[in-house]
Amino acid sequence: MDIALLIIGFFFMVIGILGSFLPVLPGPPLSWVGLLLLQLTDAVPKDGWFLGITGLIALVVFGLDYVIPAMGTKKFGGTKAGMIGTTIGLLVALFFPVFGPFGIIIWPFVGALVGELLNKADKKTATKAAFGSFLGFLTGTFIKFLVAIVYLGLFISMAWEHRAALFPFLQ
Repeated sequence: MDIALLIIGFFFMVIGILGSFLPVLPGPPLSWVGLLLLQLTDAVPKDGWFLGITGLIALVVFGLDYVIPAMGTKKFGGTKAGMIGTTIGLLVALFFPVFGPFGIIIWPFVGALVGELLNKADKKTATKAAFGSFLGFLTGTFIKFLVAIVYLGLFISMAWEHRAALFPFLQ
């Protein structure tokens, strides 16, 4: 059973990292589920404080993911249309990788710009607001990615530390 929990937990870690970039997946909370599953194995000692602190961090980052882009957009004079455009631009980047890995940077900006222009903003205001929305998106994505990578490091570290108990057949 421990091996199954370890594999499923690792799967959640990978999905959590992907969720840092995909707006439909809550990255850090999914990574936290991976940590939880590892803690549920018989090989790893249960640590409520560890799970509580990492869970709280995952929830705070999840909440900030909605606040940071809005703050960036508002700071630069944008509207909700710019934020929606950013999300649509990200989806375009994911499903139509025209610019390769740079598409994840280019398309959210283009989406925010189009959203602001459709909202009747002049070009200068729309560009400024799009930049704010884009900056907020990048900041939120970076924080989510950082937390998901740290959680993956914790997962690997704990699994490695208890490898003898997790894989007794390898002894």
